[in-house]
Order: sequence, then C-alpha cells, then structure tokens
Amino acid sequence: MNKHITPAEAAALIPDGAIVSVSSSSGLGCPDLMLKAISERFETTGHPQDITTLHPIAAGDMSGIKGVDYIAKKGLLKKIIGGSYPSGPSSSEPPLIWQMISGNEIPAYNIPSGVLFDMHREAAAKRPGVITKIGLDTFVDPSRHGCAMNEAAKAEAVVEKITFAGDEYLYFPAIVPQVAIIRATTADERGNLTYEHEGAYLGGLDQALAARNNGGIVIAQVKRITKEGSLKPHDVRVPGMLVDYIIVDPDQKQTTQTVYDPAISGEIFRPLDSFRVPEFNIQKVIARRVAQELEAGSCVNLGFGISANVPRILLEEGLHGAVTWVIEQGAVGGVPLLDFAFGCASNADAYMPSPYQFTYFQGAGFDASLLSFLEIGRDGSVNVSKLSFRPHVTAGAGGFVDITARAKKIVFSGMFNAGAKLAIEAGRLVIEKDGKLKKLVNDVEHVTFSGRRAVEQGQDITYVTERAVMKLTPEGIVLTEIAPGVDLQAHILDQAEFPLIVSDNLKTMDAALFSEAPLHLTLPTKAPRTLRGATHG
Repeated sequence: MNKHITPAEAAALIPDGAIVSVSSSSGLGCPDLMLKAISERFETTGHPQDITTLHPIAAGDMSGIKGVDYIAKKGLLKKIIGGSYPSGPSSSEPPLIWQMISGNEIPAYNIPSGVLFDMHREAAAKRPGVITKIGLDTFVDPSRHGCAMNEAAKAEAVVEKITFAGDEYLYFPAIVPQVAIIRATTADERGNLTYEHEGAYLGGLDQALAARNNGGIVIAQVKRITKEGSLKPHDVRVPGMLVDYIIVDPDQKQTTQTVYDPAISGEIFRPLDSFRVPEFNIQKVIARRVAQELEAGSCVNLGFGISANVPRILLEEGLHGAVTWVIEQGAVGGVPLLDFAFGCASNADAYMPSPYQFTYFQGAGFDASLLSFLEIGRDGSVNVSKLSFRPHVTAGAGGFVDITARAKKIVFSGMFNAGAKLAIEAGRLVIEKDGKLKKLVNDVEHVTFSGRRAVEQGQDITYVTERAVMKLTPEGIVLTEIAPGVDLQAHILDQAEFPLIVSDNLKTMDAALFSEAPLHLTLPTKAPRTLRGATHG
C-alpha cells in the first residue's frame, strides 16, 4: 500500500462529526499543512462538518504558524478540547479560535495537558477513563468551572467528582478519536516515523494508539519520505503499523520562527557563550531572587514567563549544569529556550515523550517548579489561566495544573502589581508610581493552583516579586523579605487587597540582586535521595 497521499486527499478522509486528535505544542510539531488542507476542503465542499478536535498542548501560536486558526470556522468546528490555546498580545486582534470561544459559537474546554494525554492512553486500552486528584479545587473541578471555558461548554460535562475507595477524585471519561494527526521529520515507505529534526516527541505515539486501537486512522505530516528499511529501528518513535497515511511538507518549521536549528533537535551542542544572558532590568532582579531558591543536584521544572530566564542566570553565574531542567514538552537538561522557542531546549540530555514527562510531574518525581502568576489570592491560590478583560492574552493552563498538583516546592514569580513605574538606583528599588491593578486579591478570578490543597499537602510555596518575597503558611501569606528602598506600608501592605502577615524576622532582599555585577551565587547541595515509603492517591 502506498501511504503517501496529498494533503487534499488526506483532508477528504475526515468524515463529518469526527473526533480528531492533533499533536502539537504551539508551533512545535504542528502539522500546519494538514490543518490548512482541512480548512481548504471545508471552504470548497462544506465538509468536514461539526468535527471535535483534541489538542493535548496547543496548535499554532499566531506568529507564523496558524494551527487551529485554520479550522476555527463556523460549521467546521463543533467543539474543542485543549490543554491550551494560541494567545496574542492585547494590542492585536484576538486569534480566530478565541473569537469563537468568547462569542460562544462552540463549546470550549481546558483540560490539563497531562490528563488529556492520560485520556488518550485510557481510550487506547479501552478503559473507561482517568481517575485522578489532578485539578481538585482548581478551575478543573466541577465545583468550580469543570474545565468549561465559556457558557456554551457548561451544557456538557467533561469531568465529574467521584468518591473512590473512600476518597475524593476527579473522573475524566476517555474520549475516542476517529482520526489522529501527528507530525515527524521522516517517514519511510511503510510509515515508520523518526523525529531527528524535531524539538520534542510530544505525544504522537499515544494519540496514534488511541485512534488506531479504536478503528480510526492516523495521518502523519513529515518533511520527507525515505526508502523502506532505511531507518534504524531504535530511531523509530511511531511504528508504521500505526500510520495509515503520510503527507509531506518540505517547508515545515521546526518551531515558531525557526526553520531548523540542529541544537534544538540535539544534533549539535551550542557553545555556552552563544546563549544570550538577560539584560539588567526588573525582571532579571526577580529571576535572580528565584535562582537563590534552588539547590545543586535538583531536577527543576520551568514555566513560561520571568522564571524562564533562571537558566540564563545560572549560566551567567558559572553554574550551568548544577540543576537539571525539565519542561513539559519533553526536554531534559540543557538550556531551555525563550520567547517563541519556549518548549524547546538546546544541548538537552534527553527527550522524554511528553505524556511520560507528565507522569513524572503528576507523581512529583521532580524537586521544584518555577512558574509565573497573574493573580495571588488570600488563600495562596494562583491564577494564570484567565483574565476576563484580556481573555485572548492568556492561553489556558497547559500543564500548569499537572505540574503544581503535588510538586514538593513551587516558586511563583511576577510583578507585585500591574503598571507600576519602577527604577533601580544604587542597589535599591525605586517605585516612582505604583500600578493601578492589584495582583494580590481577595479571590482570584480563576483558580489554576489551589492554595488550600497546597497547605493540606504541606507543599513549599514561595512568591517572588520585585519588591517582596512571601511564603504560604497555614495561617496565610507571610511577608518574609522586602526590597531595599521599599516602604513596607505604602508599597507592599497597601498594595494588597488582603492583609499580609509580616514575619517577625522580616529581612531585606540581598542588595546584590539590584546591581549589574554578578551575584557570585552559590547553591546548597540537595540532600542525597534515600528510600522512602511510596504514596498513592
């Protein structure tokens, strides 16, 4: 059987009403040509109609790779379920998918990325679904939003709360895809897929299994086709027995704004001095303070935002390699990249399939996570997933809920309030004018991380801003450090909607953080691992 067909022929295979699973993480691994072909077929023939799409991470990112925006058309798309969605700056027109979501044209759901991968695995094994504590007391929980992103989604539940073995869990019924659209670098004539130019494996194997085991089809977009038998078996990540059709896009980008960089795919290692270190500014001050929370020898997850610069802080301090970075797309080690290449790493030690990276996160196998915040609530909860006045600027939660649900230690970073006019002078923070929008609020708009569960589980939670460091305790949020030059009452206590507890041992943040000179940072060494009793639930 000749598996190589045109994109138009592949698009014609998708029936009306199909459930279609798409492998992608923003621009990374996005089968953009295939999604474009589906759009073009719909514009020409009016088919396929009323499809439901599953996106465990995201598809497209509004900067050269349209992804899901190709199929964001009324009549084509009936429902969408994603780990996250394309976002855009507040100054730009919202992505088409956001226009459909905010206009209630289709039901839209945000299921944590790791859970959505788990649902594929359960569908592949023909098990009923996922029972998990991931998402309890967050927007995922039916007692809050039940993953619904708009009013249209409230009519049909995708998750329910159950009691199992005397304990409380969330249950996500498995969703069976009829079509899986995945991407790789090379296919041989039998459909065996290798990923040598990709920045991650993502979850293509799990998505292919879910479709194929249930009588569906798998379409793979690749850069090239090679002769049968020419691929090394150990390099094949998705075997040809799971692939029905192949389309070729010789121009597919490695990730957004990157045609091809062999360091992203681990084929070469970049010299360390080729990585740009952050310029000295307020964000760098915060990243430096976050770096002080680390231990040498630890494995640390990294999220988008200010904390993404922390690896560059260690690089600048001569501490590269002291910490192993792990990111949800699957890279382990190396130097995680910034901006539109976020989700990739150069000089990685290894690439884990994303579903297994999420298993690592959900079970708290790692040591710490460095993440951002949009809002912090009185109870320590954090919102990163929704702001009503800027809906398309937030992309949804992605793997945030999977990562934070049981993490031993989390350091959240961000600005204390929004819109402040700040300066740094002589090792001191100067607040020339405070922002009008408070970020420490009585109740966050969307609970992406539950402070209540963190206290119950004994998680170590720190919040780092440009002017203050705070800790979550059973009594509330405790202010532990303030920046030099800051007025405690006017610049901190009066800028929060709720009372902060001022520590009896309140310290001043290290003045070296506010100087351009290197910190001469040293990290304590993580204690060696010892065997401890396994826990479940």
